Amino acid sequence: MQTTSSPLPRHIAIALLVTVACMFAANHVSARLAFDNGTGLLLAILTRSGVACSILLTLVILKRKRLWLPRRTWPWQLMVGALITVQSLALYSAVARLPVVIALLLTNTFPIQLALLTWLLGGPRPTLRQCVIMGIILLGLLVVLDIPAWLIQAEALGSDWTLGIGFGLLSAFVFASALWITEHRLSGVGSTLRSLLTMQTVFIAMLAGAALGVVPGGMNLPENSQGWTGLVLLAFLYGAGFSTLLICVPRLDMARNAPVMNIEPVASLVFGYFVLGQTLGPVQLLGGTVVVGGIVILSLSKVR
Repeated sequence: MQTTSSPLPRHIAIALLVTVACMFAANHVSARLAFDNGTGLLLAILTRSGVACSILLTLVILKRKRLWLPRRTWPWQLMVGALITVQSLALYSAVARLPVVIALLLTNTFPIQLALLTWLLGGPRPTLRQCVIMGIILLGLLVVLDIPAWLIQAEALGSDWTLGIGFGLLSAFVFASALWITEHRLSGVGSTLRSLLTMQTVFIAMLAGAALGVVPGGMNLPENSQGWTGLVLLAFLYGAGFSTLLICVPRLDMARNAPVMNIEPVASLVFGYFVLGQTLGPVQLLGGTVVVGGIVILSLSKVR
């Protein structure tokens, strides 16, 4: 008899991962739609994390899991929650200032930062092949960001562009740090419970930030129906995608299929064009292709 943990047929697993990646891409486009129509940053993250918490808590109850962590893991779990809080703020701040696809390409440099962080903290040194791939990814990213034009016309682009790049890279760094802690300090904690505690930390941090007024206008309500649509969609899409991935991951053979998730920037480019009218030039599209291709190859090389 086939067990519930048996892998799904690969074409179904890939279809699910593509669907989840598209949900995450649509979530970011919805966030930009919400921000462009007056929605506060903290409100967006608070709504998203609240929906995710509700779904995760339901899963924990249905699976009858204990809400308990080994004593020595609590500090690490709190640190992961804090890092994901910063990552959420940085990513949405980048999305609010840059074309969505560029913000996601910056964030998706986390595999490079994770490899370097692992090496810095005593892990294996990246191989020559991995270093070459990382260099190609960075070159592609320079093309996407159109750095020469940016240096020539920095005034035209404005300070938001610089801040957006900084937030995108910060998002990648803190996410890589959270992944390192998860792998090396929290590997014995169940993924559902770990995710629930992480989302609860984000939710509580957003409530505290709102109460203290740390982000001016952070709790502003949407100004119109488009803003409300963006807010509702970003919460629903993130919650649906996150829970689908979490429920199905034991059967998705992630070691083989995880690189499929890198379709997210491509999907965001399509959604961003139709919903927001955001476009990239031909050279930037070429650079984006190099970045996504390099990340896929890097992921496959790690699998091997």
